[in-house]
Amino acid sequence: MTTPSHTLNYPFHKLAPVDTHKTLYKTRWNQGFAALSPVLLHAESGKCPKYKTNSGLIKACSDSFLGVPNTIGIIGGVSVDSTVYFLKKLVHWSKNEEGCPPFVLCCDPVLNKELSLIQRSSAPLLNNKYERTTRDPTSVVENLRNKRIYLEHSGACCIVMPCHISHSWHNEISEGCSVPFLHMGECVVKELKEAKLRPLEAGSPLRIGLLATKAILTAGFYQEKLKSEGFEVVLPDEATMEHTIIPAIEALNRKDIEGSQNLLRIALQVLLVRAVNSVILASDDIRDLLPQDDPLLEKCIDPMDALARSTIKLATSAENVKRSVVRKELQKK
Repeated sequence: MTTPSHTLNYPFHKLAPVDTHKTLYKTRWNQGFAALSPVLLHAESGKCPKYKTNSGLIKACSDSFLGVPNTIGIIGGVSVDSTVYFLKKLVHWSKNEEGCPPFVLCCDPVLNKELSLIQRSSAPLLNNKYERTTRDPTSVVENLRNKRIYLEHSGACCIVMPCHISHSWHNEISEGCSVPFLHMGECVVKELKEAKLRPLEAGSPLRIGLLATKAILTAGFYQEKLKSEGFEVVLPDEATMEHTIIPAIEALNRKDIEGSQNLLRIALQVLLVRAVNSVILASDDIRDLLPQDDPLLEKCIDPMDALARSTIKLATSAENVKRSVVRKELQKK
């Protein structure tokens, strides 16, 4: 199998055999090669033997881990916590399968920081004025593209990006990709279509609410995907953003959980009285804020759930496994 020249910049975390509930971290290979990001290799079984050369290590890991036809490639999100959150979803929704499919995770602390800065650059300050500084995302997009190419050439059968803000540039990152590159918004819309919902008001279109940060709402990809399938998108108005969403996030940052929960409940109620069938919680800050037994959650959608379910379905589909095997055989020639 051929590998692009830039993959040598990725040091590996080598793992022993692991199950889906416990991952064993071992030492990093060659700390001096830490140029772009560490790579976490996860597999249900098999070992990655040690080699003295980097090229030997790459080949060994490819044979032991990425040789599995249903290996998932994952590009980490705005934080390690958000990425681990998705991995837990992946494990949870694999319970009815033969186990969680093997995956390879690119997690880059530098990229995490850059994504966080971009997200904060459009966030309101405490005095509700927006920062005037805008950050050029060119280097971030190039970084994400390199990770996509790395995972693609490493043999992943599909690639996912469990990060809302990164989807702002999904088209640029996925351009030219030879394997399926799932879009979180498309996964959500697909499940909404399959649910065969009916409008709450006769003669009205299906309405879906969207709660997110200013950066995600400005990017508009959720609105675009929903509207393309005939849904009417209901967004929080400026008063709701100013008096509930922003204060809820600020209260959360102050560790005022109860205050943050109450403000989020108000924001959800404001959307629900506008006859929306469901509300998409497209924010890492608010997705897990309410307790699991809160009745309002029955009306909420976590895009990470939709992405995890679609990823598992794709990775375990017979057609995709066959396509992945054929592609690997062609790469060996």
